[in-house]
Amino acid sequence: MKKEPKVGFGVYILKENRVLFGKRKNSHGEGTWCATGGHLEFGESFEEGAKRETMEEAGIEIKNIRVAGITNDFFEKENKHYVTVALVADYASGEVKMMEPDKWVEWDWFSWDNLPNSLFLTTEHLLEQGFNPFEK
Repeated sequence: MKKEPKVGFGVYILKENRVLFGKRKNSHGEGTWCATGGHLEFGESFEEGAKRETMEEAGIEIKNIRVAGITNDFFEKENKHYVTVALVADYASGEVKMMEPDKWVEWDWFSWDNLPNSLFLTTEHLLEQGFNPFEK
């Protein structure tokens, strides 16, 4: 059976000079920190997917969603391959909540110059490209 890459996206949400990251569990990249996001659904725009996943995962609304980068991510340990679209969005409303405790350990806001250790592969690849969501 031929395997093909999946399309994923990460949403770097900005609020008061900080960005939201969650610590992953029960999935590839377990124990690493990353932005909200997920799989792009059939027929869905990036903006629709970003709003949907952010509400499903963190319970907040976002606005001003824009494409900011792309990565090609191969997770060797799990034998998974993703083309990942990086999106940047501004916080709109709501309080961050643990909406999917089976998938996330915790959520927190970080300054870009003081990110947590152990970042998700996609974020590592974006950093290698010089990505900064505050410049997008």
